[in-house]
Amino acid sequence: MRVISGKYKGKILEGFDIKGTRPTMDRIKESMFASIQNYLKEAIVLDLFAGSGSLGIEALSNGAKSCYFVDKNKIAVKTITKNTEGISDCFILHKDCFEALDTFKIQFDVILLDPPYHDNLINKVIDKIIDNNLLSDKGIIVCEVEENLVTNLDIIKEKSYGKKKVFVLKK
Repeated sequence: MRVISGKYKGKILEGFDIKGTRPTMDRIKESMFASIQNYLKEAIVLDLFAGSGSLGIEALSNGAKSCYFVDKNKIAVKTITKNTEGISDCFILHKDCFEALDTFKIQFDVILLDPPYHDNLINKVIDKIIDNNLLSDKGIIVCEVEENLVTNLDIIKEKSYGKKKVFVLKK
């Protein structure tokens, strides 16, 4: 795994092998970040289900101001910590997604969601984000899913990659 664009382009990222996880493929990541580039400058980003931190680091590489990385797995948190060495404005939380969403008292400009597919969490997580008013007025949610998406948010972009879909949502 590597950072594909921006100031950290080419940085090698460590991964891990935990059942139920998978890294976002480079071609999906490249397309995803090309479509949200205009939202990243000086953005406050949340990388929920951060895994290796690849998506949040890509956001920082492309102009985001700061990124909050959240994962409940201690191996993932150690990996994020290693992968963000030398990168400033990173905040790493070792918490369950819902516990973290109840903790935040700020709004995010970009929220990256790549939950484990088998847990069917995406709709509940989006509802929690909206209920807790965590998305800024001009903010977006980017989610990679295999399940159906049910939301009252506007879908401003949708792209399929086989079974996987990437949605960009806005208030």
